[in-house]
Amino acid sequence: MSKYVPDISSRRWVIIADSRENRPDEVNDQNDIDETCPFCEGNEKMTPHEVYRVGKGVADEPGWEVRVIPNKYPITDFHEVIIHSPKEDDLHHLPKDHIVKVFQTFRQRFNEYKDKGQVIIFCNQGEHAGTSIEHPHSQLVLLPNQINLSTLEQEPLDNIVEENTFFNMYCPDFSQWPYEVWIAPKVEETFFGDITDVEIVDLVDIYVKLMSRLEVLHETKSKTGRGFSYNFYIYPKKKWYIRIIPRFVYRAGFELGTGLSVNVTDPMEAAADLRTSDKDEVLQDIHSVKQAEAIIEEKQDEIDLLKGKLEELGAITH
Repeated sequence: MSKYVPDISSRRWVIIADSRENRPDEVNDQNDIDETCPFCEGNEKMTPHEVYRVGKGVADEPGWEVRVIPNKYPITDFHEVIIHSPKEDDLHHLPKDHIVKVFQTFRQRFNEYKDKGQVIIFCNQGEHAGTSIEHPHSQLVLLPNQINLSTLEQEPLDNIVEENTFFNMYCPDFSQWPYEVWIAPKVEETFFGDITDVEIVDLVDIYVKLMSRLEVLHETKSKTGRGFSYNFYIYPKKKWYIRIIPRFVYRAGFELGTGLSVNVTDPMEAAADLRTSDKDEVLQDIHSVKQAEAIIEEKQDEIDLLKGKLEELGAITH
């Protein structure tokens, strides 16, 4: 059972959830744990009883596409794990139609709990982001309404990276992390649970573009020496947004001691880099194709000679 401890002067809270001390750590204890992944298809019996799925089959059996289970090591009384896919691919690497199903699941679970408290949906992906099981997944936690959250309200629309029909993608002036990005709906005064299927398609499109660009930037901008890691969460109240924080840096004593964030990248520059990284990626792909074509052209005589020899041996027929 979790325990809520308030600080009267700041009106901030701490949740004591000592059951989470026993959760597995695939990232740091790889020599000491069972290598069988409880989130992979076929291992459904290793998890708590399934509460929701997208896909075929019955609960706790294979056939699912997106699967929701209670967290075995909960922060609060209502804490769920949303397994993105039977595959161990990162969310933005999955086909877009599948990512749509994941965000539809987010919406369904949000609406399941919205009248019971504050619903926070979040994802920790990668070694530096706090993940304990490597199979990509998100989580949902329900908090009592009387708990004061210090989560930021939607920031003003500055440093726009891109927009589409329903969403803006931008780097707020108040960004606390390098290359922090927010995705916010153009229709304000709504909750995440109000999002339509058409809007989800637009959201997935802009989300995939963003994450692909951040992954490219990670190669040159990350200061951690670790793989691409990030956190995101969906704001639980009205005027919702998704906040994506790539873990390109560590936090240190100054931030912990003062509560102040030091952002080493100007949000205006971050937005500019995010706009150009997509173009650079396309140019890099074009360059790679041209390189391949040049190599084939250079080796064409050798290729033709080899084909001739194979035809003589009867290995190639027409």
